[in-house]
Amino acid sequence: MNIILFDDPEIRINLLPFTYTRPIAAIRTGILTIAEKWEKYVGHSCSYATEEILAVKFPAQFLNDNVWVNGAICPDHAFFEAIQKLELGEGLRKGTKVLAYRTREHELPEIISAIQEYSQLITIIDQVWKIFLCNGAQIRSDFELITKGRKSAPIEDVHTKTYNPSAIFLEEGVQLYSAILNATNGPIYLNKNSQVQEGAAIRGAFALGESSIINMGAKIRGDVSIGPQCKLGGEVSTSVVFGYSNKAHDGFLGCSVLGEWCNMGADSNTSNLKNNYDNVKLWNYTNKGFIDTGLTFCGLIMGDHSKCGINTMFNTGTVVGVGANIFGDGFPRNFVPSFAWGGAAGFSTFQHYKFLETARKAMERRNVELAANDKIILENIFISTASERVWEKKIA
Repeated sequence: MNIILFDDPEIRINLLPFTYTRPIAAIRTGILTIAEKWEKYVGHSCSYATEEILAVKFPAQFLNDNVWVNGAICPDHAFFEAIQKLELGEGLRKGTKVLAYRTREHELPEIISAIQEYSQLITIIDQVWKIFLCNGAQIRSDFELITKGRKSAPIEDVHTKTYNPSAIFLEEGVQLYSAILNATNGPIYLNKNSQVQEGAAIRGAFALGESSIINMGAKIRGDVSIGPQCKLGGEVSTSVVFGYSNKAHDGFLGCSVLGEWCNMGADSNTSNLKNNYDNVKLWNYTNKGFIDTGLTFCGLIMGDHSKCGINTMFNTGTVVGVGANIFGDGFPRNFVPSFAWGGAAGFSTFQHYKFLETARKAMERRNVELAANDKIILENIFISTASERVWEKKIA
């Protein structure tokens, strides 16, 4: 089965700033990205049908028989069985949303006639807050998918305390030192060569990516996913960090999502609850304004390559675009455009050539090259988001 994970245009805009730099299905929620979940089900790699600017880095692979699947759908056994039963020219929908379609064509038809309603419940990540909101359930689902029929590597450190050890799984090379792992409320998954340092206390559901580190004394309060090659410290709750990002020091991160190559300065904090307990409003790129999330708890949404200095304070429901650098006293605004430089006192533009040099240095620290495709994508974001940087109009 050749699965092509396509970007629904409406959903893609709702998932900015993360979909500036990746297809929808490359978003992480739970232990795995959405694409990685599908690959576990089908037993081989899947490809993407995404924006033209991203397609060179994330190309589609076509055969004579293709199943196009909405890239925002987190698979489960029932939905996977349903798409396996599709004949050529048949599809599934949920209301007006196309979920899947089987065809020989190398593009998804604009008009699909033989499409039936899918009646069962489905998890679809169509808003940025659903990334953290669905994270706990997705960790539990992914944990079963990854560990079924397998045996965990042993916990050899006698000073590490575990609760409900049957729900704790270690891949090879994990290092544990005098930690507390409490899987009573959800599983704990530690990927290859990851490390949990002395005094860290972790509650499930929790997933730690390959070669990532939980620093000394960290407090992980559950429903937290950390991607590969991250460093995490302080207090974290109900949050997702995609990968290659650092929140290494003290400070609170709650009900938040950080993209790749982000860095949180020491003692930076997010608010995830308003003082008056009202619903949180969040910047939406479709509406070009703030919309009601319907949530009481919502913290920070930060796009790739964005960073903040020490002691930065983020208000409840803050959205930061790609490549921003935030610092200074006070609370920055609740929407920080891509490539903004500054904070509560005001912003200027993080000039593109300076940004690229910073990005290159940050990626070299993880032995990753800033490739030509990445430079093209980032330059396109810089140009396409210029209208959001309102201070540039004042200068002009």
